[in-house]
Amino acid sequence: MGRVLATFPNRGEFHKARAVLEGLSLDYEVICPDNGFRLVGAPAVVVDSQVRMALAGRHEAAFTCSGWVEYHAGTAAVPGETPKTFEDDVFGEASIMVFAPCVADRTKVRFIAHISGDMTEVFPYLNAVMPEACYNARGPTFTFMDGYRMVALYPRRVVVAKADGVVDGWRVLEMIRRRANEAWAGREEIEPSYEMRERPPALEIFRRLPRTNCKACGELTCLAFAVSVYMNMLSVTKCRPVFAGEFGYLKDALLEVCAALGASDEAAGAD
Repeated sequence: MGRVLATFPNRGEFHKARAVLEGLSLDYEVICPDNGFRLVGAPAVVVDSQVRMALAGRHEAAFTCSGWVEYHAGTAAVPGETPKTFEDDVFGEASIMVFAPCVADRTKVRFIAHISGDMTEVFPYLNAVMPEACYNARGPTFTFMDGYRMVALYPRRVVVAKADGVVDGWRVLEMIRRRANEAWAGREEIEPSYEMRERPPALEIFRRLPRTNCKACGELTCLAFAVSVYMNMLSVTKCRPVFAGEFGYLKDALLEVCAALGASDEAAGAD
């Protein structure tokens, strides 16, 4: 029998969900971010598919869930030590607002987290100490790869694709929280950089396309289209199957990756 995992934007919603589960005498397992990830996540619950169906409808309306995904036990562990705090905290706390299967790999997850801080001013300092990243000051956005995970930072939002699961997602958020605050704390010794380096490959756009090679965009293949979008030669909205067809469910992920890469949705040739 399959198992699914739900996470929540805050601990209050987790407690509401737990109260519903216990009130209905339903079995569940808790995955907790305490202690090391307590600033970047709320507890998640794992249930079997029958419990998930029992919650559907009016019971599920009793709490706010960030999303349900198929549960895969990951290898990441929650550290036991207390997370480091910072006097002038530019990140703050994180709330995962969207949690869904990754379009590029259904065994992975993508999530969007809102933060209570504002990272706008720290981006040039992060850019100076993270030469592997791409900073787009016009966004502003700050993008980098954490292994095979693509991470896009906005002033008050973090978007991650291809995380291994909820614990791995918390790990990424905690890593960002620490890096941002450490760069900000050491800013007097860091020369800020506004350089826009080579962006992650167009393959990240291609992976989020329908890959039907329908040619409606004017390109011969979806890969050629992805390269044109990446080079700001075509608008991503030229993909008719996504923006005017049966693959509309790919739209949000496609727009997110384009924004993270600095690829415009208003490029030359856009309608």
